[in-house]
Amino acid sequence: MSEHLLEVRGLRTWFETPKGTVKAVDGVDLTLNRGEILGLVGESGSGKSITGFSLLGLVDPPGKVVEGDIRFQGEDLRAASARRQRALRGNRIAMIFQDPMMTLNPVLRIGTQMIETVQAHEKVSKSEARRRARDALGMVGIPHPEERIDAYPHEFSGGMRQRVAIAIALLHKPDLIIADEPTTALDVTIQSQILSEVQSLTRDLGMGLIWISHDLGVVGQLANKVAVMYAGRIVERGAVDDVLDRPRHPYTRGLLDSLPMENDRGQPLRQIPGNAPPPLNRPEGCPFRPRCARASEACLAEPAETGTAARAWRCFHPLEQTGVFA
Repeated sequence: MSEHLLEVRGLRTWFETPKGTVKAVDGVDLTLNRGEILGLVGESGSGKSITGFSLLGLVDPPGKVVEGDIRFQGEDLRAASARRQRALRGNRIAMIFQDPMMTLNPVLRIGTQMIETVQAHEKVSKSEARRRARDALGMVGIPHPEERIDAYPHEFSGGMRQRVAIAIALLHKPDLIIADEPTTALDVTIQSQILSEVQSLTRDLGMGLIWISHDLGVVGQLANKVAVMYAGRIVERGAVDDVLDRPRHPYTRGLLDSLPMENDRGQPLRQIPGNAPPPLNRPEGCPFRPRCARASEACLAEPAETGTAARAWRCFHPLEQTGVFA
């Protein structure tokens, strides 16, 4: 049995289209242990959300996981039957979406939806399911849960709806939660509150959490390790403090330099030159090569992962370990 809660090796998820094959996820490796929060970071189109859906078996046609090993508590999820995968989803593995209304039915009371979720996986009485739903609402900081459990989704603010979605994900005390940019649409104050609560719940319940985001600032606040994705591949990974303070891949450095800083007031915003390559026309070798100031002829070849099991990057010309803001 695997020592990791989740272990992913060589994951490839491709989409066959009339114009060609889109390699949305192209050889991703990940590991996650209990109590850990992994930030999966990248620009739009990097493949981070498709990675999350792939782990849950939720990729719709024409997309398909074509290769790779996904093991959850040692169990081969790709070899599991559809029935077994459904039994795991929402029970041992849960997902939190960016839009809470993808989780919530607007015409049903919150309590009704939460009770149905409990009873879909466990044979418990309605009163017991309601008690657990009420406790979950209180756990995520919803005031007066015994009253709010009978409200409809539209009676909650955006931040409170997202808390309800998190509460639903926690109903069965899952071992693994995959969260796809769940705080992106929220204001900074509410976002900070939810991040703090999620961090505490992950630690207290001994879960593993994959937090998918485009925001390195959020990941730096929340996660204890990070994987940076670009064009379907992980280009750098490691402990969050190490990666953010001493990035080795030029793309990671570019993302960090793009974050607005307090002492930059009045200065032009910095950005990585160029655009991410179109998914049907990615360059040979390193996909970041056309945008990279350090690129050379060597970058026409595919860079292998360099480093250790805990800290690695894919680059022929990695940055020195001098710190981002040195």
